[in-house]
Order: sequence, then C-alpha cells, then structure tokens
Amino acid sequence: MSNFTLQLLLTGNELMTGDVIDTNSAMIAKQVSELGIDINRRVTISDDMSSLVCEIEHMSKQCDVLIINGGLGPTTDDLTSEALATVCNQPLIENQQAINHLNQWAKNRSFTLDKANLKQAWLPQNADIIYNRTGSAVGIHIKINDCEIYCTPGVPSELKIMMEEEIIPSLTQKVPNHDSVHITRLQTFGIGESRLQTMVDNAFPDWPNSIQVGYRADSPTVELKLITRSSKAHQLKTLWLPKIQELLNDNIISEIKDTPVSIPSSVVSLLKEKQLTLTTAESCTGGLIASQITSISGASSVYEAGFVTYSNTIKENVLNVRNKTINSTGAVSKETVIEMAKGAIDKANADIAIAVSGIAGPSGGTPDKPVGTVWIAWGTRKNMQTQHFIIKGNRQYFQRMVAARSLDLVRRLLIESKHKPLYVHNYE
Repeated sequence: MSNFTLQLLLTGNELMTGDVIDTNSAMIAKQVSELGIDINRRVTISDDMSSLVCEIEHMSKQCDVLIINGGLGPTTDDLTSEALATVCNQPLIENQQAINHLNQWAKNRSFTLDKANLKQAWLPQNADIIYNRTGSAVGIHIKINDCEIYCTPGVPSELKIMMEEEIIPSLTQKVPNHDSVHITRLQTFGIGESRLQTMVDNAFPDWPNSIQVGYRADSPTVELKLITRSSKAHQLKTLWLPKIQELLNDNIISEIKDTPVSIPSSVVSLLKEKQLTLTTAESCTGGLIASQITSISGASSVYEAGFVTYSNTIKENVLNVRNKTINSTGAVSKETVIEMAKGAIDKANADIAIAVSGIAGPSGGTPDKPVGTVWIAWGTRKNMQTQHFIIKGNRQYFQRMVAARSLDLVRRLLIESKHKPLYVHNYE
C-alpha cells in the first residue's frame, strides 16, 4: 500500500484569493482514507492554462491517481478539459454522453441550454465521463502517463456524491489489498489534538508499529483513528483498542461508523433512551444550545421549550431569578445560573436543565470577572451541578465552546460518568 500514491490538484481563482474556503480537499481526503490511501501532495492553482497544463503533466508522472477538482463549469475560466486535451495531445470533441446528460439536466429544470452550458460537453477524445447526479457538469476520467485522473466539479455537494457513487467504487478496484485496510475512528471531546497525542504516546510507549494512529481536529471534537493494513494487524488492534478506550474513558463520544455523532445528537439519543426531557436557559449563548438540540431530528420528543433571557429583567420576570440574587452576586454567578436552571425546569416542566450566563466579550469584563467568564448549571431540580470556566477566544468561539461543554456535561450526567472531564480543573 505504501507505494500507491494519490495527489490532489485544485483549481480556481476564488481559492487563491480567499473568496472561497477550500473544504473539498478535506472531503476527498476523508473519503479516500477509508481505502487506506493518504494524499501525499496537494496543489492549488489559479485558472491559468499554462499552470494547469504544467501541473497535470508533472503530477501525472508522480502518482498513481490524480484527482483534479474544479474547472469543469460553463464559463471561459473553466479550463480543466482543455488542459487535459493539451497534455494528452488529443482533440476536444463533443461527447455524446455529456450532451445527453446536459439535455436531461435541462429538461428536469425546464431550462433551455445555451452555448455556455454546451461547453461542458467538450471533452478530450478518449475521456470517459463520471456521472454527476445533481449538477450540469459531468466529471472526466482519463489515463495520462499511466496515471488515473479523475476530474470533478468544484461544487461541494456535487463532489461528495460523485466521490461516493463513482470515484470511490472505481478506486476500490485499483487499490492493492484494499480489503485488508481497517479503520477504527473514535470521536472525542474535551482533549486538544496535541494533548491527545501526548496522552497516547505516554501511556503506550510500546505501541505496535503495525497499528497506525492518526488525529484530526474538527472543532469542537477531535477524531482519533487506528488504521491497520493486514489481517494480522487487525487482530492485534482488537487487543489494543480497549486500552485506548480505557485511557480516554468518557472523553469518547462514540465510535464513528458512517458519520460522526455530534454532542447534541448524543444528548438527544440518551434523553430518548432514558425517557427524560431537557430545557435550556441561555444568556451569553443567545439560543445556540437550543438551536443545536433542535437541529437533531426527533428532538421534539425530549425538548419542548428553551429560554433566552439576555437581560436581568427577563431573567427575573421569565425564570423567577430573584432580584436579590442578581444584585448581590451578579448575573454571571453560580447562584444566578442555579436559579435560571430551576426556573426553566418549572416553566417547561422538564426533568433536566442547562443554564448559562457569561461574558462573551470583547467588552464587559471586570478584574473579578474577565471576558470569557461563564457559569454553567446543569442537572435536575434536586441535583443541580455548577461549573465555572474562563474560555479565551473571540465571541463566536466562546459561545461555541460554552454550548459544547454544557451539552457534554449533560451527556456525562446521562451516562452516569464517574470521570472528571479533562477541561474541568476542579468541580465546584
């Protein structure tokens, strides 16, 4: 497997100027990794014919597979097809399969094709098409310099489907020993990528070389991958995986099978399993926790109401937080979030509550309560827990992390965790 190489070429002026953020390369890397393939080189260039021809010529001599992303559209700066024809010294021809695809695409949308659209049907003479179920531009599959080249549109949704339905099945037939590749993916929360690696390295100095360990940060979670490339190594992994699970304990949200399980999704599933309901009382997060919960299908069975009580007056009038409490301890305090949580439970008739109050910044901090200060309360009316954090970062990061930690603390409550989260230094 080590001598099988895949490279990635991305083209587009918008990528070079920063007008579009490249997410496609991460998507491609994730999908090919399931076959045990790593991308050993990635190049991004502008929509320039000479640069594109030069890179295709060079990269096709350096790897077994080259995936080119972008440049298949209808405009004059979409140059991939023409560049391919130049490199392989073939004429561009009007591909009948591509024409049929365009006609059907237009018919489905009651759309009349124009000259610009038809440009997408002009492909190198010996090229095969890669079917695009959702977009107008077909992909291109061609062999140059003994390199298999797959060309895909830049639209992320189109790329994802084409990778899953066309390119990955094709690669599966070409990758040697792909059946022996096995990847175990653990999704964790509360451990930074470098700390996670340090923990594993320190705990297992005798880690076997045949089990490759990889890490991928996907804020707010970090994925740990265990990759084996032989049946013998896979059997060995069954002995080492429990050791990793014991080390990381409840910092593991789930083992990823198809798609990652988000913290909100995990909480909703656990609430359903235990037949409990949740409510939220938010100040500094402005409804973000509620939004994340309700983004999960079926959340209505465990979540009926939440409250965004940004001002002190609303905290008092809606959640029955005592004026005396706010005046004596402040809105950002242990006492206030406890009363917010209990008030939300009473109003929503829920079993469990999350309440948060903090200083998101960039202004509003004091020496005693600097920007980034937050108090979180979670639990039942009779068993309410609280925790104080100072989370440094901009306003959006602060809100995301408060929401993530709040939901993770509820997740730990629901699984009856006996382990203190690594992001908590001392329980209050």
